[in-house]
Amino acid sequence: MDLIDKLRRVGERFTKLQEQVQTEEATKNAFVMPFIAALGYDVFNPLEVVPEYVADVGIKKGEKVDYCILKDGEPIIIIECKHWKEKLDPHKTQLHRYFHVTNGRFAILTNGVDYRFYSDLEANNKMDEKPFLEFNLAKISENTANELKRFQSENFDADEIINIASDLKYSKEIKEILSNDFKNPSEDFVKYFASKVYQGRITSKVLEQFTELVKDSTKNLINELINERLQIAINNQEKVEPVKSEVSNEVENTPENSANEDEKADQVKKGIETTDEELSGFRIVQAILAEQIEISRIAQRDTKSYFGILLDNNNRKPICRLWFNRSTKYIEVFDENKKGEKIMIEELGDIYGIKDKIIQSLKNYEE
Repeated sequence: MDLIDKLRRVGERFTKLQEQVQTEEATKNAFVMPFIAALGYDVFNPLEVVPEYVADVGIKKGEKVDYCILKDGEPIIIIECKHWKEKLDPHKTQLHRYFHVTNGRFAILTNGVDYRFYSDLEANNKMDEKPFLEFNLAKISENTANELKRFQSENFDADEIINIASDLKYSKEIKEILSNDFKNPSEDFVKYFASKVYQGRITSKVLEQFTELVKDSTKNLINELINERLQIAINNQEKVEPVKSEVSNEVENTPENSANEDEKADQVKKGIETTDEELSGFRIVQAILAEQIEISRIAQRDTKSYFGILLDNNNRKPICRLWFNRSTKYIEVFDENKKGEKIMIEELGDIYGIKDKIIQSLKNYEE
């Protein structure tokens, strides 16, 4: 079983059991230990994983970090755990103290579902203020799983991870800055572009004008890139589809096809309006699933409340629903019991961020 599958199992375990887990100790047993085991470490072997590892700080004795992972008898990773309901920010200082008195280069702060990986990239033996890797185990992505493979028992190489961690940390921060500037452009961000295209003096009025221009331009660029990616996926799909015979062309005018036209006319009568945004969202879902099944099997069915995306045009096989007829937009995905989970999105590109959940919705029927 690949690492991504092991991690998803732990994530699913959290989703199912979280309300029954009432204490920090139960959080460790139910969620954190399975995570450590998924990375290939024997949680019951004290030569590999030491619970309650002594990390005395100066004259303060009896300090212990929840877990310490060893390699060749030396600490390589320390892990501080909290109850799954607790926020992690208030506990970073505690982990910072433990990091300083151990020889490992990596520290993990977790509540069993949110994980933050730290190192000492900026000052030797001093834990960085910001993590170089951060994720939610219930929403684990393939990219994150690939990064975690470096921490597996058989792959662990501290020097190699340190080199990669530096890129990860700064790449993460750059993406956060860009994401914020795309949604709400900062003055410096706007000034940069205005100075490139505007020849006059950049006054407050010019800044106000360019703020909207930059905001719209970045949004349009992202949509164009999404559509370009979608078109590539559709073109690749069309290349492998069989050429229609004359017989299949005749099928275009069958009663079944006419029924589809009647259905569309009926939608108009019922006041159902399919928007360009809904169709763009549908195409993004098609692009995500293009490598899984034939695009022709991904159908759409609009309603007054939501835009439904179905497998084989079957109402009993919903892949997801787009709730775009409101100010706050959601995309709803389904588990194996067809229980829906609504996830808020701010723009169409956010749909790619839940790619794994959409694929899993499909696989629930395929399996």
